[in-house]
Amino acid sequence: MTIKRQLRTVMFLACMTLTVAWSNAGAAGIPVITGEQWTASSADVQKAYLIGIANLIQVETAYYAGNPPTDAQNFVPRFAKGLQGQTLDSLREGLNRWYAGNPDQLQRPVIETLWFEMAVPGLQKNK
Repeated sequence: MTIKRQLRTVMFLACMTLTVAWSNAGAAGIPVITGEQWTASSADVQKAYLIGIANLIQVETAYYAGNPPTDAQNFVPRFAKGLQGQTLDSLREGLNRWYAGNPDQLQRPVIETLWFEMAVPGLQKNK
């Protein structure tokens, strides 16, 4: 039980850190990083964003390891499976290619692009 509490605390702190770090980018207090911020960021900042997403996925996966929620309750297991085999660099390069090829979509959130353009197609490959 204490491990669950510790993981919950770590996940809360990670979320709060991301919220504080990116609070200027979001609407209504919820940080939403779009293609505008992504394409204006350095490779190191882009990697830091992806590391944050990966850490949140890992913490939630560890938290639910003994009793995972159904797919209808949580998208994290599908997100992790869809990105299986990707590296930070391949994700970063894929996002950069997608935003370069879709300059009219710079308002689209990066997390949405990761999901629909990388994770969902990855789910089809990693069945």
